[in-house]
Amino acid sequence: MSPTYRRAPHVGTFAAEHLSPSYPERAARGTADRLRAWQAEALDRYFETEPRDFLAAATPGAGKTTFALRLAAELLARRTVERVIVVAPTEHLKRQWADAAHRVGIRLDPAFRNAGRVVGRAFHGAAVTYAQVAAQPFVHRGLVEQASTLVILDEVHHGGDALSWGDAIREAYEGATRRLSLTGTPFRSDTAPIPFVTYVPDAEGIRISQTDYQYGYGRALTDGVVRPVLFLSYAGRMRWRTTSGDEMEAVLGQADTADITAQAWRTALDPGGEWMSGVLRAADTRLTEVRHAIPDAGGLVIATDQATARAYAGLLTSISGEEPTVVLSDEAGASDRIAAFAESESRWLVAVRMVSEGVDVPRLAVGVYATSASTPLFFAQAIGRFVRARRRGETASIFIPSVPAIQRLASELERERDHALDRASDELLDDALLAAAEREEKASDSELAEYTYLALESSATFEKVLYDGDEFGALSPVGSLEELDFLGLPGILEPDQVREVLKARHQRQQRRAADRPAGAAPVPQPLYRSLKEQRTLLNSLVGLRAKLTGQPHGHIHAELRRLCGGPAVGQATVAQLQLRIELLRKQMAAGTS
Repeated sequence: MSPTYRRAPHVGTFAAEHLSPSYPERAARGTADRLRAWQAEALDRYFETEPRDFLAAATPGAGKTTFALRLAAELLARRTVERVIVVAPTEHLKRQWADAAHRVGIRLDPAFRNAGRVVGRAFHGAAVTYAQVAAQPFVHRGLVEQASTLVILDEVHHGGDALSWGDAIREAYEGATRRLSLTGTPFRSDTAPIPFVTYVPDAEGIRISQTDYQYGYGRALTDGVVRPVLFLSYAGRMRWRTTSGDEMEAVLGQADTADITAQAWRTALDPGGEWMSGVLRAADTRLTEVRHAIPDAGGLVIATDQATARAYAGLLTSISGEEPTVVLSDEAGASDRIAAFAESESRWLVAVRMVSEGVDVPRLAVGVYATSASTPLFFAQAIGRFVRARRRGETASIFIPSVPAIQRLASELERERDHALDRASDELLDDALLAAAEREEKASDSELAEYTYLALESSATFEKVLYDGDEFGALSPVGSLEELDFLGLPGILEPDQVREVLKARHQRQQRRAADRPAGAAPVPQPLYRSLKEQRTLLNSLVGLRAKLTGQPHGHIHAELRRLCGGPAVGQATVAQLQLRIELLRKQMAAGTS
């Protein structure tokens, strides 16, 4: 059944005096003169009952701003409301909302300050941040009491960012005439309730958020609204020194305890190592290939902190020969730099977090996920910067570390999630690696970090391409023909063509491996291949186990030898040592003795 939404036949005095006479015909970035099918469908859903609260979840890049502003204009025209307040996560997004609203004749003041307490007569409303509301909720309560108001809560999950925020948002907007809540990503991974969201128990009694309209990535991909996303995963060997001075070594992507994986991951992201320079070089090669078909295509590196962002920018300058745009935080001038990059043809943007949500740079086509901030929410926000489609056939290529938690999130890109207030224990355990990574990231900002951890060495290895839940390719050296096969994928491909091309490249790689001469160098495997490496790793793990349990090193070695067989460490083979390493990892992961 086709959407039936139409603009209200009667436009009142308010609209005639205050709305642009050319609305809704004016089209600009951030708005559209014709609604997409989902937007019209969502408006139909809203006007069936015209509820006080409406929650719309739509995948990043689908056009939530256009939907919200069309609804706002309709409610203004019908005199249902007289004022519009937009609450956004960042200062940059306040201005972005105000600009988009201006293009459809709705004037929002992005410079509103709590000290002012009133909205100027020249404006229909204001754009504010969640932090601004939480600072003085009574000021914002006054705004909705002065006039009938539609409150648009953009990325509404931010309403639970702090324990006090939810209460503040409720206090401020409890009296609003209408509330429209928007989200483009999975809801929060914690259990903080989100203001004005309804929770209903499922069959198991777990309280789940209830969405009034949902438009997921899978449907958006079918509709041609978003791009298909290819994830290029890179493994590698990492070596670092721990807090106690022990040297550790691990292969990124190999099953390990949460702490070891998190530290190996952090070592990979160190700008002084070979892993990061190898991945950036591969990403720049991919961007060059994409620009053959899309000349203005750009790339984004999402970094953990300011120091690494600057270092990544230096690496990209030497690799590409062009200095990238660097956005370090949500500070004065950051919005202007993002806007200038969006309108330019520059190759690379390096940013710390602030480009991860809501920021609109449609030409971004290649990304490097170089941060350990990796909850499902943040990951979806970050990938959302690359999925907006400008024309059919564009693809997005995201370079990720070979970390199980990240690969799982990449494989579940199409999964539609709700917010659960009561989480199962196994879901909480699944977050162990992510929590460890977050701890490592926070430690990197500490002045003591350099004394408690030191990345020593890293190397990169192309592992595979993840697409639509499947895997293509096999472990190959950086710079090999196998890697270049996947970096050289055409920049313009329809979603159904992507799979066929990946399958063909995968089969070609398999044929090359089968035809490789017997004496040729073998493809590196994700295992330790020397006695020295195996002994070092085993001793490091035993040392870590001893600290956790209080048992002597000798006792742990003897017990491993009893369970796995074989001689003492000095006489054991690589295979025998590997058995002990794997058993010890399982014991540590399970918390058993």
